Amino acid sequence: KLAEEVKAKAVIYEVHAMLAELFEKEQDIQSFVKHYKLYHKYKSEVFKEEQESKQKYLTIQYEMEKLQKEAEITRLTNAVMKEKNEELEKKTEELEQSYNSISVLSKIGRDITSTLNLNTILNTVYENVNQLMDASVFGIGVYNTEVATIDYQLAIDKGKRYKPYSRSMEDKDQFPVWCIENKKEIFINNVEMEYGKYIKSMIKLNANAELEDGTASEVQHSLLYVPMMVKDGVIGLITVQSYEKNAYTQHHLDILKTLASYTSAALYNARSYETLQNTINELKLTQEQLVQSEKMASLGELTAGIAHEIQNPLNFVNNFSEVNTELVDEMNQEIEKGNLEDVKAIAKDIKDNQEKITHHGKRADAIVKSMLQHSRTSSGVKEPTNINALADEYLRLAYHGLRAKDKSFNTTMKTDFDESIGNVSIIPQEMGRVVLNLINNAFYVVYERKKQQPEGYNPTVSVSTKKMGDKVLISVKDNGTGIPQKVLDKIFQPFFTTKPTGQGTGLGLSLSYDIVKAHGGEIKVDTKEGEGTAFTIILNS
Repeated sequence: KLAEEVKAKAVIYEVHAMLAELFEKEQDIQSFVKHYKLYHKYKSEVFKEEQESKQKYLTIQYEMEKLQKEAEITRLTNAVMKEKNEELEKKTEELEQSYNSISVLSKIGRDITSTLNLNTILNTVYENVNQLMDASVFGIGVYNTEVATIDYQLAIDKGKRYKPYSRSMEDKDQFPVWCIENKKEIFINNVEMEYGKYIKSMIKLNANAELEDGTASEVQHSLLYVPMMVKDGVIGLITVQSYEKNAYTQHHLDILKTLASYTSAALYNARSYETLQNTINELKLTQEQLVQSEKMASLGELTAGIAHEIQNPLNFVNNFSEVNTELVDEMNQEIEKGNLEDVKAIAKDIKDNQEKITHHGKRADAIVKSMLQHSRTSSGVKEPTNINALADEYLRLAYHGLRAKDKSFNTTMKTDFDESIGNVSIIPQEMGRVVLNLINNAFYVVYERKKQQPEGYNPTVSVSTKKMGDKVLISVKDNGTGIPQKVLDKIFQPFFTTKPTGQGTGLGLSLSYDIVKAHGGEIKVDTKEGEGTAFTIILNS
């Protein structure tokens, strides 16, 4: 009863077990059954409660373990999150730094590749590199393969410029020499500890380098050297240096390598442009010399003709001068005799002769002026010019020039000048060279054909002018061998010639074409092999 009051079911079912066992021995079946049933009832309840308690315990234990695990997970998560956050912040900082570096590099790349001026390129790189890393000392050396030196046109130490200096490739105890020879970068964060990887001695590190203000340079602790490459060749190097140890990381080296790529491309372009400009200047000078040579060559062709043309009027001047001298003596005799009528007649003869002397003197003067006009540099100013007189002048001079070379040569010269043309506004020196060139070419081809075909061939060169509306045509025609169709498209190209080596520069027709074009005109050619060629200049009247 007490056990029931305190709900000690374990004690109750043990008591009923003992009572059941007692009544069984006493053979009190009714009491035995009663207590045996109670025994099983309470034992089942106790077992059930034990199982429930055990289950509760296990549940509580599981929940506690779960809470412990969750707490550990939370703790670990917080630790990992903290670590990840720190890593994320670091990565973000690195990304921002990389973005800023890329932005600066892009700006440098744009700036230095948009110019061909060497000093602008060097200064632009220096002005921006300090945004990327510590560049207390900065330099760009250009490799001079001809004299085997590295020439520093720009080197700066704490904002102070070095005087331009060079490093000899023979000096093996120099970092830049190692960099150029090995085509590899140098990466040092403690020069005293690491220099031995590249050179044997540090004694000559700052040899020959002198600041413009005369102050001495100190030894740098951290150094980066990167070769500037174009294709597989080294054209120079770029270096940044710091007075602090451990100033640089792989990130800085990668940036400098990128900067070296930009700079090498810009320097290569600048040097190529400089070389191109020098070549163009040399070509211009050569062209001017060739043009002058062509002018002198054509003048040389005229020399004999000029001499012949001058000789004729000079002969007249000399002859009439001698006659006048004799007439003066005769007139003096008649004066002494008092024959006034004879004196008047002689005086008239002297005057007539003097007019002839003046006429032929002016003729010689005109020939000399024409020669001087042809040889001197063109003024570039157009002036009214008698096209007919110009063409006729050069036809006769060119013919006599050729005759002076070969007295046996004769050719038929035909002219047909349109007198209605009048004066045409041209640069006479320039257009005269064109006409002379065409006439010389015509005489040359008929001369060559005559040598090949001495019998049955009559060399003929025709020069004509004609006014057609607002155009003036100047034609030079020959009955030579004609121009082969396969070379017809090339005749106005510079340096193209069908003449043997040494007999032509190949510039005559090219210059003629350019001169006519500059006058706003055109030059046409009509040719037939075996029959001859006609060149026609078409100008505005």
